[in-house]
Amino acid sequence: MSSRTVIRGGLVITASDEIHADVLIEDGRVAALAASGTPAAGAWTAEKVIDATGKYVIPGGVDVHTHMELPFGGTSASDTFETGTRAAAWGGTTTIVDFAVQSVGRSLREGLDAWHAKAEGNCAIDYGFHMIVSDVNQDTLKEMDLLVEEGVTSFKQFMAYPGVFYSDDGQILRAMQRSAENGGLIMMHAENGIAIDVLVEQALARGETDPRYHGEVRKALLEAEATHRAIKLAQVAGAPLYVVHVSAMEAVAELARARDEGLPVFGETCPQYLFLSTDNLAEPGFEGSKYVCSTPLRPREHQAKLWQGLRTNDLQVVSTDHCPFCFVGQKELGRGDFSKIPNGLPGVENRMDLLHQAFVDGHISRRRWIEIACATPARMFGMYPKKGTIAPGADADIVVYDPHAEQIVSAETHHMNVDYSAYEGKRLTGRVETVLSRGELVITEREYTGHAGHGVYTPRSTCQYLD
Repeated sequence: MSSRTVIRGGLVITASDEIHADVLIEDGRVAALAASGTPAAGAWTAEKVIDATGKYVIPGGVDVHTHMELPFGGTSASDTFETGTRAAAWGGTTTIVDFAVQSVGRSLREGLDAWHAKAEGNCAIDYGFHMIVSDVNQDTLKEMDLLVEEGVTSFKQFMAYPGVFYSDDGQILRAMQRSAENGGLIMMHAENGIAIDVLVEQALARGETDPRYHGEVRKALLEAEATHRAIKLAQVAGAPLYVVHVSAMEAVAELARARDEGLPVFGETCPQYLFLSTDNLAEPGFEGSKYVCSTPLRPREHQAKLWQGLRTNDLQVVSTDHCPFCFVGQKELGRGDFSKIPNGLPGVENRMDLLHQAFVDGHISRRRWIEIACATPARMFGMYPKKGTIAPGADADIVVYDPHAEQIVSAETHHMNVDYSAYEGKRLTGRVETVLSRGELVITEREYTGHAGHGVYTPRSTCQYLD
């Protein structure tokens, strides 16, 4: 039995086109598009017809940087794969790529298997994995080849967090050389963690313990220095490089310079760096702890350079780095010592709406919204055109989006499993109305109609952005 759905009367927006069209969905995939009101579209029959008149019809968001159930700092991220993917769907995201973790002394396979066990049967939307490489050795390097073959084609390394995830320059170079051979993409957390640890120690010794000092010790120059070093190591290895959560204008400048030289270097930023700042870290009491993440929030003047980087394509992707910790009982672990505050913000539900607001505010175009949130992340991580666009043959991951609806962001109404919102009280124009994942209704006119286990694991090809 085949199932058919038609979405009628909406403005279909992809990274390349805007067209008033009806969309025919068959058996979980896009079967055809036809201009609304034409005989071709009018001839379609279907069990389900969704009226999108006056609305946008956009590809489901692709969030390629999430941390569900991540152990960190003696606790774990508060969203499970079940709660986190449900919240993602509410926010118009239909695919996440989460980070499986290799523990030091253990194999990549063991870490990947552990994340498969957490996610399988629990996700409301489709998911894939990157692999965090914490322990580079000969066995790890061989395993990287095997993982690429089975669809885990990206590997994250850290220049930060000595003693936890940290890799030194030699380990980074070896992994980059391996990825140059096997087609994998190295993702880099670019901060000079060794130097930052010195500054943390000195700040605490001076009695500077409040959350705002988290931002002061993790200096923009140390993000820029690490970004520069990562670029040069990738250049030596002949490998492409993707720098995650770029927050500082000086780091953007390093990426722009490398790209002007023709190097295959890419950058991602996150909504928190575009909409929040050190003003939030400095909020009175212990409120600033809600905004502790790494890379940290920067002074407001950095925002203009991030927006510019998104317009000039020196930054290609906006992901969330969704890694939520509750204020009560989790963020509070760092009262009296900012270095003990778990690093991370909730955001998987807010990204698509915040970026639509960026279009409303004139920072980016409407198609660029779809490009940085759907199409490019899918291409960068080997899922296009199955994900990230609306075209015949693509998975029917589709959002009916009301561009006129007004909303106020609040922890009282969000669906992430966390007791605060980083954007509490922010007024936004635009809201998700209906969400389909592989043709199945997950959100139906602002009601959750999905279920845990609908989402399936999605193996990925190598980076398509290099083609």
